[in-house]
Amino acid sequence: MTLKVLIPPSVDLAVLHIDLWWRTHRDKAPDLFEEEFAAAIELLAESPHIGRLYQPSRHQGTRRLLLRSTRFHIYYVVDGDVLSVISIWSAIDGHGPDLGRKSAP
Repeated sequence: MTLKVLIPPSVDLAVLHIDLWWRTHRDKAPDLFEEEFAAAIELLAESPHIGRLYQPSRHQGTRRLLLRSTRFHIYYVVDGDVLSVISIWSAIDGHGPDLGRKSAP
């Protein structure tokens, strides 16, 4: 079963900014980010559990998938037949995005 993929406007805007940066600074492979992101979204729609679980996050079941060539992580959650992308973040930043970490009880 193929899941429906939701990408909110804030993440879509981040993807557009990354793609623009990539096209401007990576003249030998200007389409690489766009192609790798699109392929990853297709793969996740078919096999959503391939991403590793990511903690801490206020979104239970948050997973992330590494885009190996461009070194970005896609953060997402699955709820029934819907996969929601919640962030995209550079894997070389040394830390992940603030996903509303849970506070200690």
